[in-house]
Amino acid sequence: MTYAATILAAEENNPLLPHLSELVVGSFAFLVVFLVVGKILTPRIQKTLAERTEAIEGGIKKAEDAQAEAQRTLEEYRARLNEARQEASRLREEAREQGAQLKAELREEAQAEARRIVEAAHAQIEADKQQALNQLRGEIGRLSTELAGRIVGESLEDEARQRRIVDRFLEELEGRPEAVR
Repeated sequence: MTYAATILAAEENNPLLPHLSELVVGSFAFLVVFLVVGKILTPRIQKTLAERTEAIEGGIKKAEDAQAEAQRTLEEYRARLNEARQEASRLREEAREQGAQLKAELREEAQAEARRIVEAAHAQIEADKQQALNQLRGEIGRLSTELAGRIVGESLEDEARQRRIVDRFLEELEGRPEAVR
């Protein structure tokens, strides 16, 4: 019996088994906490979680919208950049064409100016040639008159006579064939 008494005594003072009054108070406290958490705190926690979820989803939605707007802006920028490149290419081509046209016009003007200068030089040369021929005729006439006067022995100072003699002499020279000259 001692053994059974020890077991009974051990069951009464067993720290693992609570007393009935503690069990009732603990169960009552648990129910109160359970009801408070279930009725008051759980809806508030659910409401807060729902607000956070909405805020996060709204933030994600705003980020997606912002990303879509950024993508549209990027596409618009690329389109404008492409248009600007095409416009620049067109302007360069126009400038090349205008440059070629201007170059051709300047070349034509330069050639016309060169022709005018050459023609003026030819005219000047012809005028100088005529002047030299006239001077040469006058000099030849004077020399031939002087020579004829020495040969004939009389003075040929008469101007009209001098001219006739010189003109006849020059005509004879011009009438000779090339081989004799």
